[in-house]
Amino acid sequence: MKKAIVVGAGIVGLATARALAVRGYDVTVVERNTRAVGASIRNFGMIWPIGQPDGELYENAMLSKSIWQQVCEETGMWHDPVGSLHLAYEKDEMDVLSELAEVYGHRGYSLMNPQQAVLKSSFINESGLIGGLYSTDEMIVDPRIAIVTIPEWLSEKFDVKFVWGKAVTDIAYPTVFAAEEEFEADVICVCNGADFETLYPRLYAAQQITKCKLQMMRLVPPGNGERIGPALCGGLSLVHYRSFTAASSLDALRRRFEIEYPEYLKWGIHVMAAQNGAGEITIGDSHEYGLTPDPFDRKYINDLVLAYLSTFATFSNNYISETWNGVYGKLTDGNANLVLHPEEGVTIINGLGGAGMTLSFGVCDGVVKRICFK
Repeated sequence: MKKAIVVGAGIVGLATARALAVRGYDVTVVERNTRAVGASIRNFGMIWPIGQPDGELYENAMLSKSIWQQVCEETGMWHDPVGSLHLAYEKDEMDVLSELAEVYGHRGYSLMNPQQAVLKSSFINESGLIGGLYSTDEMIVDPRIAIVTIPEWLSEKFDVKFVWGKAVTDIAYPTVFAAEEEFEADVICVCNGADFETLYPRLYAAQQITKCKLQMMRLVPPGNGERIGPALCGGLSLVHYRSFTAASSLDALRRRFEIEYPEYLKWGIHVMAAQNGAGEITIGDSHEYGLTPDPFDRKYINDLVLAYLSTFATFSNNYISETWNGVYGKLTDGNANLVLHPEEGVTIINGLGGAGMTLSFGVCDGVVKRICFK
C-alpha cells in the first residue's frame, strides 16, 4: 500500500486525507497544534455554492456539498440543508437579484416577494422589504464540531493516523521532518493554511498570495428554540461573491454603496447570519488584507456589522456571547486556489480564501485524482 503524509489538519488537510484514503493510501496527518484551531473553526460553517460562478468552481462546491452530506450522515454530525436567502430593500438590490435569478435559472433559484420571503424566516426585518432570492443549495454545519468529528471518522473508517502537536519543520522528499521524528511517504501534501510561509518560504514569496483577517461574533440562541430558517444575507453580500458579478446591474449597486457605505467597503464588511445546531447565531464579517494581520479586533468594525444586521434581521435576543477573528490565505490574482509542486512527490494545496468550507472537499478530491493518475 502506498503511503501519504498530509501536513495540516484544517479542512483542506482533512479533505486531502479523505481523498487519499478513499483511493487506498495509508495516510498520516501531521498537525502542529494539539487540535486544529485556525480558520477552519472560525467561520460560519456555510457550505456556500451560491457564491461560486458556473464552471469548475460551482461544480467543486456541489461536489463538496455531496461529500459533506455523506460525512454528516455517516457520523451523525449535525447539519442543516436550509439554503440561503438574500434580501433586497432598495430597487437596485432587487434588480441584481432579479438578474441573478435569470442568469442562474438552471440552478433553480426562487425570486420572492416580501410575503414569500417572510414565510421563509420570521426573523426578517419587514420594514422596507422589497423581496429576496432564495436558494436551496446551501448547507450549514458547525465548524467547531466538524473539525473534531472528521478526524475521528477518518481514523475509524480509513485508519488514517493523526500526529498532533508536532510542527513540520522541513521536507526533503520522501521525508517529512517534525520535531525529532521523521516520516516517509510516496505522496506528501502540504495543507498548512495561513502558516504557508513556514515551509517553502521562497516559493511562497514568489506567489500572489496574502492573508485575510476577518472579525465575527456569535449571538445567544433566540427564545423557545426558534430557528431562523435559511442563512440570511443583506445587500452588501451582493458585491462580495464572485458569482454575483454575472449581473450587469451590479455596477450601479456598487456605486451606490461607495457613496452610502464607504466604511463598510473600506473594511470589506458584508453581513450574514447563520444558525448552528445549538441555536446560536453566527454573524459577520469583515476582510482586512496583509501578510501581517493586526492581532487586535476593532469594536468599531463589530458595531458596523451589528448596525447593518439590524437593517434586514431582527433577533429577540441580541446578547453577544463570543467575538473572535480568523486568518486565512488568499490569492490576489483572482484565482480560487493555489496548487504547487515544489519537488517531485510533494503537492501544496492552499489559497482557497474564504471558501475553504465550501470548496475543500471538491478541490482536494480533484487534486488527489490528478496525483493518482500521473
